[in-house]
Amino acid sequence: MTYFLPGIDTLLSQQKKWIAGKRIGLVTHTAAVDSKGWLSAERLHREANLKCIMGPEHGFFGKAGAGKKCSDARHPTWNIPIFSLYGETRKPTSAMLKKVDTIVFDIQDIGARCYTYVSTLRLVLEAAAENKKRVIVADRPIPLPSVTDGPVLDDKFSSFVSMVKTPMSYGMTPGETALWLKNTLGLKLDLKIAQMQGYCRQPERGEDWPSFIPPSPAIVSWESATCFPATVFCEALVSIDCGRKSCLPFQILGAEWTKGAEVAGFLSELKLPGVKFIPHTYNSRPRDRKPLIINGVWIRVTDRNVFKPILTAVSMIHCLQELYGKNRLWKAARQDWFDKLFGTDSVRLALLDGEYGRTISARWQKDLSLFNRTRQSLLLYKQDSNHR
Repeated sequence: MTYFLPGIDTLLSQQKKWIAGKRIGLVTHTAAVDSKGWLSAERLHREANLKCIMGPEHGFFGKAGAGKKCSDARHPTWNIPIFSLYGETRKPTSAMLKKVDTIVFDIQDIGARCYTYVSTLRLVLEAAAENKKRVIVADRPIPLPSVTDGPVLDDKFSSFVSMVKTPMSYGMTPGETALWLKNTLGLKLDLKIAQMQGYCRQPERGEDWPSFIPPSPAIVSWESATCFPATVFCEALVSIDCGRKSCLPFQILGAEWTKGAEVAGFLSELKLPGVKFIPHTYNSRPRDRKPLIINGVWIRVTDRNVFKPILTAVSMIHCLQELYGKNRLWKAARQDWFDKLFGTDSVRLALLDGEYGRTISARWQKDLSLFNRTRQSLLLYKQDSNHR
């Protein structure tokens, strides 16, 4: 068995000629580490001519909250600029790239369209094409590499949380996504992928993988990253809690008025693929003086190869509507944000019409099939039969 190496390792050990003599601009954060746990930024600072860092949402140091703008800064010890791609601009400018020949993109992404790192990837590729810069994507695993699910983006609902015309869960690593974007957008671009070594599209983390570092404050584990596309709708349905402040963010679901056993029973009857629901009582305000105890459910993904996160999401919303009434969910909802997260208004309208999750899911299968055809030829890694 070949030892696992993320793309940054293969770039610096096997493809170093790609960056030899080049001035490097690095799009990254502190969740991007090599096989031994060294920051990708540290490796490139030591072994290449690193001229600047560009940080996505949450910033290079990964501490800014969701949606919080970040400012430009200078690295405290290297004295190079850290440009924010989630501040005054979200696309690298010509001024940022003036002293750069090659952009290295090394971000721990999770393969969900509304997780904004894929939007940053698109804008980086477009800026590189416009400014005639080479891009190298140092590839990394994602939690659901073989799963595509959810509605494909309707262009009328395009935003920074829906900037790529994929389903919500698109089943491509950052390197594969970059190839797909180049092809789909017709970009004239010198793009290279530093592929992972010893990776066979397994959704579980291997023993030889580096430790998981949160790529954003609430994605604290591989399990949180797996469940994120299934529960991110809580950002819009604000009456529902997904445990963002708990020790199981995005893995639990409930409200002040839910009964965990009731919800778990309803959802278990649906026999959704690759997931179980367990009654779970938790404190949704662990750091506040006044606790808010919620009797909800724990979403346990049992098989990441068949789990359908968006089918699960709409089924959970339908369940809560059936048990507790639509008004409790939608009265204070940010309906426009819900539509942006899903990249369409068809899901919300179908839910308000009382449709079942599988009925709603059936509507996006045709577009999903067409997307899968465009995706298939650009996949870089085969799935080992032992991980199916």
